[in-house]
Formats: sequence, C-alpha cells, structure tokens
Amino acid sequence: MELGLHIADFTWSGGAPVLGRTLASHARNAEAAGITRITVMDHFWQLRGIGPVEHEMLEAYAALSFLAAHTERVQLHALVTGVIYREPALLAKQVTTLDVLSEGRAGLGIGAAWNVEESEGLGFRFPPVAERFERLEETIQICLQMWSDSEAPFDGKHYHLGRTLNSPQSLQRPRPYLMIGGGGEKKTLRLVATYADACNISASPEAGHKLDVLRQHCEDVGRDYEQVEKTTMIIIDPATTSDDIVRTASGLRDLGFTAAYIAAKGITEPAKVIDLLAAALPELG
Repeated sequence: MELGLHIADFTWSGGAPVLGRTLASHARNAEAAGITRITVMDHFWQLRGIGPVEHEMLEAYAALSFLAAHTERVQLHALVTGVIYREPALLAKQVTTLDVLSEGRAGLGIGAAWNVEESEGLGFRFPPVAERFERLEETIQICLQMWSDSEAPFDGKHYHLGRTLNSPQSLQRPRPYLMIGGGGEKKTLRLVATYADACNISASPEAGHKLDVLRQHCEDVGRDYEQVEKTTMIIIDPATTSDDIVRTASGLRDLGFTAAYIAAKGITEPAKVIDLLAAALPELG
C-alpha cells in the first residue's frame, strides 16, 4: 500500500505570515520520508468536516505550483478539481503548465463538484447534478484532446472550442495522470472505467462494493480492471497513531486499494503528520 500526503488543513502554528514557509518545509519533509505523492483540495473555503469555513484554504493550482518549486520527485495533483470552477481549456493549460514546470510530475484529479455553499458564496454557477456530470465528461474529453496531437475544434453540448492548440505540450506522454474522484455507481465509476488511470473512493463500509461496481463497468466498456489504480483517503487527527494508520490501510489493501492519501485535521504541527507517515510506511511496503 502506497501512502500519499493530502494537505487539507492549513491551520498551522504561526498562521498566514509563515504559511508559505511551513508548507514548503512540510512538502520537503514528506518527500524525504518516502512519500511519493502530494495532493491538495480544490476548495476556496475550509470544509466543515475539517474545520470552520473561515479557516485558511489555499487555491489549488497556485498551491500545487508552489509545491512543485519546493519538491523534486513527488507526483502532484488536486484531489479533486471541481469541474465547475474553471473552463476546460484553462484547466488543461494549468495542468500542462504544472507538468512542464515540475518536469513531468503533474496529474489531473477531477470530479463533478458538490460544494453548493462555497459556490453560492463566491458566485460560481452551480448547475444541477445531471449538467455537472455532462460538463465533467466534456471537460475530460477536452483535456485529452488538448494533450493529444489534435488541434481540431471541439463541439460539445456545453463547451465549444475553435482550436485545441496546447503549447508546450505536457512532458508526460501520452498525457498526464488522470484521476476521477467519487463513488457514484451509475456515472462516476463509469467515467473512471472509460477514461481514467485512477479512481478515488471514500473509505466507507461500501468501498468494497464500489470496487465491484467499477469492475463491472470495466467489463462493460472492455477495459482491464487491473489497469485502474484504486485509491482512497484516510483521515487522521491528533489522537491517531501510526499503528492506526497501518491497521486501516491494511484493511483497505485487502479490499483491493493500492494507495491511500493521508489527510490530517486538527494537527497544528505538520511535523507530527510526517512522523506518523514515516513510522507507518515500512509496515506497509
């Protein structure tokens, strides 16, 4: 089981005046400890399950670019990008730019978006769920086209592009890593089977069932189920021990997951998170 670091809580000792310094150190320490992937949320307000909405939250792609400058090896992506927050061509360009500047370490994690509270608060249009999934599929198609050799127009239901030129191209070929997040059985997991390198499914009691559904979708579209990386997330807090992480991750590995992103909440000293991960990694290797 591979462990990744998902940075979801930026409320650390010292606050905003030293946030950049703390984040850079946190990422470097994670890489030195053997973590191979670092992700951030694509939200503008803190999630209520992690802290008050007023707590610190960084914009995802600016934060990822900062992390790229302070790391050398880790894979970087959002977990996951809300499809309604950016025009598809801009998103493709952002991920491409991150890939080039990080020397081939960027990925696209994407989902249909769900946070109506922050969308309404900040003025983002929040379409009905059916439209969000239509936009999600078209966005994936546009990104894939922009990462290909084609500069042809794209004419979809929601998006219309006259020329899908993308220069420079991503260093990763044929394209950057693509993850689709969520466990929706009819739409999300079908999109995973059709397009993605990886899924990200909640570590809930239904997780094993979700993987079975994904397997069926893969069979339906003629995709090798084993080609899809199965990832999940483990939430830790100040009471969590490294043994807790090992026990939870081992159970998820038995279900078929191969990577777990560790997300801390309420831990104000990032070094404690790295200590926990460093202790857990040898037990899961």
